[in-house]
Amino acid sequence: MKRFLNILLLFLLLIFTFNPAVRAEDTFKITSANFDTSNSMIVISALDGTTEPIMDSVKIVNMENPKRAYFDINSAIITMPKQDWTFNSQGIKQVKINQFSTNPNVVRVVIYFDEDYDSSDLKLIRVKNNIILKLKNNGYSDTYFQNTYRDEHVSSSDFYEYLTVTSPVEVPAVGDDIVTQLQEAFNNAIPQVLPIIKNEKKTLKLNTKYYIEQLTAKPNAVLINGFGALTIEKPMILTNPSRIVFDLSNTLVAQNIRNKEYKLNETDTVKIGQFSVNKARVVITTNAVEDYIPIYSSDNQSLLIANYKTVKSNTLYTNTNSIIAYNNEKIDSQTNAMTLSFNAPVVHGIDRTNNSVILYLYNTTNYNETTFKNTFANTAFSHAVIELIPQIGLKLTVPIEANSLVNTYMGADGKTIKIKVKAPKKVEVKQPVVSNVPKGTRKVVIDAGHGGSDYGAIRNGINEKDITLDVSKRVEALLKKEGYAVKMTRTNDTYVSLQGRVDISEAFEPDIFVSIHVNSSVKPEITGIETHYYHQESMNLAQTVHSALASKINSKNRGLFKSKFYVINHTTDPAILIEIGFISNDNERSQLVSEKRKNDTAQAIVEGVKNYFKQN
Repeated sequence: MKRFLNILLLFLLLIFTFNPAVRAEDTFKITSANFDTSNSMIVISALDGTTEPIMDSVKIVNMENPKRAYFDINSAIITMPKQDWTFNSQGIKQVKINQFSTNPNVVRVVIYFDEDYDSSDLKLIRVKNNIILKLKNNGYSDTYFQNTYRDEHVSSSDFYEYLTVTSPVEVPAVGDDIVTQLQEAFNNAIPQVLPIIKNEKKTLKLNTKYYIEQLTAKPNAVLINGFGALTIEKPMILTNPSRIVFDLSNTLVAQNIRNKEYKLNETDTVKIGQFSVNKARVVITTNAVEDYIPIYSSDNQSLLIANYKTVKSNTLYTNTNSIIAYNNEKIDSQTNAMTLSFNAPVVHGIDRTNNSVILYLYNTTNYNETTFKNTFANTAFSHAVIELIPQIGLKLTVPIEANSLVNTYMGADGKTIKIKVKAPKKVEVKQPVVSNVPKGTRKVVIDAGHGGSDYGAIRNGINEKDITLDVSKRVEALLKKEGYAVKMTRTNDTYVSLQGRVDISEAFEPDIFVSIHVNSSVKPEITGIETHYYHQESMNLAQTVHSALASKINSKNRGLFKSKFYVINHTTDPAILIEIGFISNDNERSQLVSEKRKNDTAQAIVEGVKNYFKQN
């Protein structure tokens, strides 16, 4: 009888699978589900090309005992395993995503939450082939402006949190697999040997404010498609080979497009990768590094990074607009903002040079020059210029002081652009000092950490002070070979106080200050490189040198830190402190004292310094 039942059910399954009438239904084929703690949302994604207008029928239903809510997605099937997550955070307790029924195909999402959770915060949004379930009201004070560009490579707005969930994993039991499959297909309560359920704990890394779903290579350009709120950081120019790097903060890249090389023309290529848990990195290898700029769509959902000299602007938009209003805002003693308002959404590109920020307004055809000049006369933007560029559109050039911090913002409706500029703090002018250094030569202070009676970190008879001095001397030699003027705070095993190091630097009047240290931890398993800065004016130096180190050194990239170390706090020039590895880790300690690691570290620091001076 059991064998007969199995054959019958298998026959029914074959009918279900191959019957055109059954399969003719247009289905929403769900391929993945991700939980994003940064925006407190669940993103349910479907295959491209899904046309079913499902959002009209999706409604949230609240229930009690236990307190929960659910919604059904009609004409939908899940092509991924069913999901069952248990969270350790407050508010949401559990989320289940399952194939509720077949014929009709219905996927059900159930959310269990604490008794004090406000279920009115649950919101459903459809973006392209994704259903987004917002789990709470984030309470942002200003949701109109989205930060599109920033000079900073690390910000307090970046997300680093982690979330632990428990997800049941089925371990197949010894039994009749055909019956199990049929029950799953028909959702019938047929007696079977149940699988064993194990709870698997896993840490979900915080995802993003922006999801990159697709990358398309075009002639001299790369198109990035996604959804969310994208923010791109000040690009970095690197050498050997020549390339330009664009980082997108708080961004997650789809697995299927990571680390693949795409050709943009005969010589230029592009790759995209997940640089860190909360940052995507786009690397374009090209000799035309100065010509690639980011161009934003009017809804800030897609990004074109293109050689602006070859862009055909009429391919970027369907409608034109005019600038209809201008506004100047003095935020504080250092910070000013310029706002432009348009009568229709704007497509624009940003080019950040050493002493200006340039906006290309590709679909803007009209502006009032008199009103523009009057609005910004006698302000921090009094030297800003708008000009018409044939076959491009309008070009807005805003001159700024060196070491200023720039942020740009776009209105949620695409009709407003804001440029915010924070000028550097004014420092007391130093008295001129007689110097033997030829005029125009770049000057660098190299600070070998610790020394003399100050051993620094010690492990197995190996001293931090010896490693830092060795590496510092290698850096000094390489920099001098490149034509830089170099001052060492110590050249042998002697003690120099922290203030003494600052005094040496201030007397030399360098362009930059680089302090070299070795890290340690009570946890011997920890490894990696870190770069620390304190003043915002040092951010670009920190990012550029750290990027070179991360590319050269085969160790964990622990990122940038804003730290109040004495030497980088009290020096008046851009200053960083580099932790080149962990002496407390047996394997990394053996590397740190090796010729290869010391040479690689020195070469990476020098490459970072050279890249910094190319940009400044």
